Amino acid sequence: MRPFEAIRLAFLQLRAQKLKSGFALIGVFIGVTFLIGAWSIVNGINRYMVDKFAGTIIGVNTFHLRRRPAFTPNVDDSTWRQWARRPRITFSDAEAVVAGITVPVLTAWQSSDNITIEANGKQVRDAEVTGATERYFEIKNLTIEQGRAFSAQEARRGVPVVVIGSEVADKLFAGRDPLGKTVRIKGEPYRVVGVVAKQGKLFGFSLDRFAVAPARSPVQDQVNPPGVVDAVIVKAGTVEEMRDAMDQAEGIMRSRRHLRPAQADNFVLETSEGVLSFWAGIQRILFVIGPGLVAISLVVGGIVIMNIMLMAVAERTREIGIRKSLGARRSDILRQFLAESAMIATLGGMLGIATGIMLSILLNVVTPLPATVSPLSILLGVALGGGVGMLAGVYPASRAARLDPIVALRQE
Repeated sequence: MRPFEAIRLAFLQLRAQKLKSGFALIGVFIGVTFLIGAWSIVNGINRYMVDKFAGTIIGVNTFHLRRRPAFTPNVDDSTWRQWARRPRITFSDAEAVVAGITVPVLTAWQSSDNITIEANGKQVRDAEVTGATERYFEIKNLTIEQGRAFSAQEARRGVPVVVIGSEVADKLFAGRDPLGKTVRIKGEPYRVVGVVAKQGKLFGFSLDRFAVAPARSPVQDQVNPPGVVDAVIVKAGTVEEMRDAMDQAEGIMRSRRHLRPAQADNFVLETSEGVLSFWAGIQRILFVIGPGLVAISLVVGGIVIMNIMLMAVAERTREIGIRKSLGARRSDILRQFLAESAMIATLGGMLGIATGIMLSILLNVVTPLPATVSPLSILLGVALGGGVGMLAGVYPASRAARLDPIVALRQE
């Protein structure tokens, strides 16, 4: 029997027994759906973490000099108490680090807090208000859509001007031109000189609900104690330059704080590697658990297919006897039943792929979770579907092929 003839007969058999075929493909369908969906979510989040999350929180080839890490999952109380005893980063620390780094870098310092911004009787609650130096916008890759960023002279003099995010501009000025208008932060007036282009959301949180004013303006006393900064930000052109700048910054801070060689740093130099290493740990767990759940579903699906095919052999014993008495060889019978089981599993796999892709699209639309369908996961879904069918069909097919035609013809 030719392979195409075996596939045609298998297709006709599936059409004749729709209910049994439907039950047989459910296990494979669930397994492949889970494979596509889970892989898409993990792949999408991985790209999201590398491209956007780590880049937004820290930055590419960028490090932050801080009193303690900004990203702190699973920290015990003793560590928190140790961090709380550390001295704060001051303006003079920031100036010394900026002046002492000889590598070509961009530098800024910033302090932030969530504060209500008011204008025209309207409010934007819990906006991220930041006091920063002028290079902050360049380091953070913030594009000014209207107006301008504040200048170095304004930053040095502490002029009360502010650059706001697009969401703040929309809520406070409702389509009117915000440039030159006044907003109030804790009662202090600031003149709007720029609006940043829309950035969207990060895991459901708006990236456009913020305002940035010069670090030496009155905003400093509103977000931090006088003369204290949350972070000094240093951005280099390459990883090697970033490492050199980190070494220099560490040496400057240790010297200023009179730390002996045996003493640990009482500050932290934080890069995106910390954020990504935390995600890498979660990713490893997902890649261990995910395939295990998929394997369970596919094993269950394979057992169901095997049982259905064994039932088919029992029901079609007389048919097998007739075919063998007319000259069908063992290989023909074997090929036919293997084709049927493989087709059942492949159909389940294809339906699972389609459902997994739709699930990924749905997650992208209705949740902040990014999901990216990988071509590799689709190929793997097809291979697993067909492979499970072939493996599950081997025993029923061989059993059918070994039937004695005379015994089979006597079967009622």
